[in-house]
Amino acid sequence: MTLPADHPSHALRAAGSPMLAACRGDGGRRHTPVWFMRQAGRSLPEYRAVRGSGSILDAIADPALSAEITLQPVRRYGVDAAILYSDIVVPAAAIGFGVDVAPGTGPVVAEPFRTEADLDRLVPLDPKTHTPYVLETVRRVVAELTPMGVPLIGFAGAPFTVASYLIEGRPSRTYEHTKAMIHSRPDLWHELADRLADLAIASLRSQILAGASLLQLFDSWAGALSPPDYERFVLPHSAKVFAGVADLEVPRIHFGVGTGELLTLMRDAGADVVGVDWRVPLDVARTRIGERHALQGNLDPALCLADWPVAEEATRDVLRRAGDHPGHIFNLGHGVLPETDPAVLERVVDLVHRETDRSR
Repeated sequence: MTLPADHPSHALRAAGSPMLAACRGDGGRRHTPVWFMRQAGRSLPEYRAVRGSGSILDAIADPALSAEITLQPVRRYGVDAAILYSDIVVPAAAIGFGVDVAPGTGPVVAEPFRTEADLDRLVPLDPKTHTPYVLETVRRVVAELTPMGVPLIGFAGAPFTVASYLIEGRPSRTYEHTKAMIHSRPDLWHELADRLADLAIASLRSQILAGASLLQLFDSWAGALSPPDYERFVLPHSAKVFAGVADLEVPRIHFGVGTGELLTLMRDAGADVVGVDWRVPLDVARTRIGERHALQGNLDPALCLADWPVAEEATRDVLRRAGDHPGHIFNLGHGVLPETDPAVLERVVDLVHRETDRSR
């Protein structure tokens, strides 16, 4: 199917959204677009003022609150895109798998995935029934953003990263249970990953049809894998997700942490934009990914805690390494750290916009 004529993405493209233009490698963009992963969160005092206590899943289930949090960084920073305030485990939690997000810990599962019987806990996602609050949040946000010329990014967790939480039961540094299942029970692994791909597709399609103009697939922990393991056990399922939304013709971003050795494989999964963490300089990433794809990144988020001259020079270095290629989206190499001074990010946005202004 194609998006309806009144979908916000059409108006945003006609208005020359720098974000959408960069995703497509359009040299006519006004400036290099900027947004930050985790730009809506604990680093913002306005976020802390409205967030309240309890699980993030409770906040996500409140469309008025989620919409406000999504919009906060756009108002403060003047970024070129908003990203939906949500979490990658929302679909699994919504279908009743038994996932929560523990403050200070992250996703936790009381009964981790272990056997074929656990497949029965992964029922298909019906967004209108399971996550209507997400759709309402998208509609509220888009109604405010579209007149501003700012697109909304929808997102989902890639099958490997979501599976790692379901199998490990909590965040892990070693992913021992996940890797053991991949190699000892590849049949079970592929069935699990296939169902998680279906969850991601259903969630992403619903966000786009509700008004999001582009998407990002977070495979945050894929860097724990070797290239052969990624190619065999992960790439087919991530590719299924990208193929499952391809007919909607919105830009697709693929991001992971510690994935320098996987960049070409992640490109081949079907994204238009490949996110690069801070470990690989952008000019090096360009040689690995080629000229046909846009790149996103990749300032080290820790440098935003340093003195401004340090962050300033590092920002300029990212821009130098990106060069004149029209397909560059400035971002951090991972999410904003909670201790970050918002004033530093304000200055980063201003610097990128000024130094890449094509109207001068």
